[in-house]
Amino acid sequence: MNRRKFIALSTVSTCTFSMTRFSSKTLQSDPGKIPGWLVELIKTNDKGLESLLGYQITDQTDINFGGVKDYQDILNPHSTAAIIQAGACSLFSDSSEFYNSARVIDALAAAAGYLVKTQHSDGTIDLLSTNFHSTPDTGFLVKRLSNSYSLLSKANPPGVEKILVPLKKFLQKGGEALISGGIHTPNHRWVVSAALTKLNGLWPDPRYVERAEQWLGEHLDIDADGQFNEKSTFIYSPLTDRLLITIAKGLNKPEIFDAVRKNLSMTMFYMHPNGEIVTEASGRQDKAIVGTLENYYYPYRYMALKDGNGEFAAMCKRIEETAGQKIRGSLDYLLDDHTLWRPLPASKALPVSYAKPFPNSGLVRIRRNNWDSTIIAKNAVWLTYMNGSAVLQGIRFASSFFGKGQFKSEKINEEGNRWVLTQKLEGPYYQPYPKASISPDGDWEKMPRENRPQSEIQVLETTVTIREMDKGLEIEISSKGTDRVPVAIELIFRQGGVLAGVVKADPDKDQWLLKEGTGTYTSGSDTITFGPGTALHKNIALRGSLPAMDAPTVYLTGFTPFQHTLKIS
Repeated sequence: MNRRKFIALSTVSTCTFSMTRFSSKTLQSDPGKIPGWLVELIKTNDKGLESLLGYQITDQTDINFGGVKDYQDILNPHSTAAIIQAGACSLFSDSSEFYNSARVIDALAAAAGYLVKTQHSDGTIDLLSTNFHSTPDTGFLVKRLSNSYSLLSKANPPGVEKILVPLKKFLQKGGEALISGGIHTPNHRWVVSAALTKLNGLWPDPRYVERAEQWLGEHLDIDADGQFNEKSTFIYSPLTDRLLITIAKGLNKPEIFDAVRKNLSMTMFYMHPNGEIVTEASGRQDKAIVGTLENYYYPYRYMALKDGNGEFAAMCKRIEETAGQKIRGSLDYLLDDHTLWRPLPASKALPVSYAKPFPNSGLVRIRRNNWDSTIIAKNAVWLTYMNGSAVLQGIRFASSFFGKGQFKSEKINEEGNRWVLTQKLEGPYYQPYPKASISPDGDWEKMPRENRPQSEIQVLETTVTIREMDKGLEIEISSKGTDRVPVAIELIFRQGGVLAGVVKADPDKDQWLLKEGTGTYTSGSDTITFGPGTALHKNIALRGSLPAMDAPTVYLTGFTPFQHTLKIS
């Protein structure tokens, strides 16, 4: 779906159904009608629509008539647009319980009227959580509501003009904003360009194309790894794939499909065995969240059918299995393009055993069938490990070194069969300020510390070396330089499992020490074993380290010079 809280509202309406799985029968498609797998999504969409209708203002005397509240009871354009998107899909589909529904037509007409009323004179709308008079947010709505306009025009239910007239007014006025307005982030360029492309398909205007071409002139922000600038694997990378497909189709630019292929090929290696997506390297709000790949379903399906790509077809199957009907978020895309109703090409085996670096993203992916690990640079969490449903969300290492001892490595070095991360810290003391530069009023702030001579410089060098072993990893952590510095290794597990072999570090918190031997973390039928332990002190909240996460966490502690080899399997 589109944006932030709008995502939350739309998810609330469907979360009860998100674990539904497709059966082999529903995946069979009849080219003469909407296929069974889409019918399943339409049924889920109907339930979501019913929920959204409950948030709409229906009192015609209310100044906000037609508007839809979000889950925080705030009326806004995004949640109002959601009811139009869901309603258009239902009105389009004869398998929907709301097909040709006069109630839904009236609700969508009221929603479109509310959008027109809340739209600024310059054509923009507001994202009330952060952006005002926002061209990018206007682009998000124009892009998806153009899909809705197309579906409603094709369906042409009785009374549809009550929706189409105000919706066209909103879209065309929004187009004026998109022709001249600015953006914030890299993906906003493609949001605006895709929205202009959709508008040009409905009401051709050379100004739409000219502005899209201007943004496209900055070139696509995809690196050699196949990742976009924001590295936002759950939200903005799949969004960018969808946008680029729209632009490539609408403006007849087949070369743009290459970027989509590149990103989708990379993403196959970012999938955990359980169908979740690696998010630790993201530069946006989805960093380190738990998410599945439903947002990629439309790009994978489109490109699988376009190219006859068996790996992309297999990714579609995997998303169907692991994300269920959460792919309902792309229903308008899937309904509006009947070529996507065709059966997928024959699946080709996906990669399940590899050690693959992505240097531009500062990340290494290791997978061996049912277990996998991610090594991450420039991140306090520098390693994750998953064995089936048992998840070690991250390992961190910190020291009480001048309040700046949280370990991060600028890069990951491959040395034979080892992956090496390093950090060097200095802790100086400072001498009297140069006499000629002393501030006459004695103001400390006027005598910046960087201008003072340094002395007694303390040094701490930490090296983490990671090697593969049978069914897991061997991690050697060495920290030396200044002696007697307290250090702590932090193993952060996902909530919901059971720890064994460890002792409480804090009686009131989910924090534990592994003093010796090995510990285990079990979730369902899957277990992660870790050790050996060491606990030379109980100071786990080291000064300068990040606060503990709200998760079951196991600590190993010691002092420098520190050297410990931890095995995880």
